[in-house]
Amino acid sequence: MDTKSLDLFSQEFHQNPYDYYNKIRPHQPFAKVKMFNEGHHYSWMAFTYEAAVAVLKDPRFIKDMRTVFPDEVTDENLPPITQSMLFVDPPDHRRLRSLVQSGFTPKRIEMLRGRIEDIAREQAWLMRNKETVDFIEEYAFPIPIRVICELLGIPSEDRLDFQRWSNVIVEISDSPRYDEAMVEFMAYLEKMIEKKRESPKEDLLSDLIQAEEGGDRLTVSELYGVVMLLIVAGHETTVNLIANGLLALLTHQDQLAMLKEDHSLVAQAIEELLRFNGPVEFSTDRWAKESFTFMGQQVEKGDHVIVSLASADHDPATFSDPSTLDITREKSPHLAFGKGIHYCLGAPLARLEGEIALRVLLEEYPNLSLAAELNELEWRQSLVIRGLKQLPIKLL
Repeated sequence: MDTKSLDLFSQEFHQNPYDYYNKIRPHQPFAKVKMFNEGHHYSWMAFTYEAAVAVLKDPRFIKDMRTVFPDEVTDENLPPITQSMLFVDPPDHRRLRSLVQSGFTPKRIEMLRGRIEDIAREQAWLMRNKETVDFIEEYAFPIPIRVICELLGIPSEDRLDFQRWSNVIVEISDSPRYDEAMVEFMAYLEKMIEKKRESPKEDLLSDLIQAEEGGDRLTVSELYGVVMLLIVAGHETTVNLIANGLLALLTHQDQLAMLKEDHSLVAQAIEELLRFNGPVEFSTDRWAKESFTFMGQQVEKGDHVIVSLASADHDPATFSDPSTLDITREKSPHLAFGKGIHYCLGAPLARLEGEIALRVLLEEYPNLSLAAELNELEWRQSLVIRGLKQLPIKLL
């Protein structure tokens, strides 16, 4: 298959990208793909697990565009989220991560277990007496956005605004919509941060404002970037983990039956669901810091590089029978949360939310089923995430 003719944003591709990956991967572990329908913009993409890990861990592929394009890219023409640790390189990355990671220690995340369980029960209860619901709107979205809002100390009544802002930011949209969402988001954050500065509370946002490591603190721009990253990535990933995971189970009734019979398998099941149809299809952007040969291909300085995490997690060279969903699979080295220094800081929280959300759902609605044909489901267009626009399910 000619990767340059692959339309990464068609519904045909989104319905089952794994068929495409299976045709490409054996012959082209690292190849160029067309990123946009207009123009001739091509990017390198890693398709095999080996190539994916190599890209994610190679320091010659960097995250900060300003290093590669210093005359074209400045702080002024980059969105605030690029000031977060996900889009910078060492030593800035190490500094930012150390300032943020105190909020995501295993002990702190485990302390949230009871509250996440309460939220999941509340959302399940709100669906009572409804025969059919949009699972994403009624359950998969509210749980993680409520958790991240409570963690940051943001009023719950603002979470619908966050849904709208984050949807625009992660999807392919026209510039006016994106710019409008960014202006609103920034204005809100400015007011919220000022309020927390004047009156700190026992929440993560207050902690981030006061965070200090070796006499260093987050700048205003870095604080905006970190908060945006936590809100967008912190709930988008989990929404799609829960929804994609349920869809996989509903279309593999033998695995669903096994999980219903033994809820102790849920943690193991989450790992397999992350691998099988994970919430993040492509890695975030990387750029070649210099010209060099990589996986037999000549990469030039400034070339854009991304990783197909979805393809890598279906590579038979790493995973036995990867096209089969097996919730009893031995723990696998899937790449759903990335690899290397940019490994997702919120992975433990996403796992915990996913485990609780699916377990509570199956306890409350053991007879749930898909309320649409697979080919009727519409996938969101995004340069990063893999997620449905809606997931209709029957509860009774």
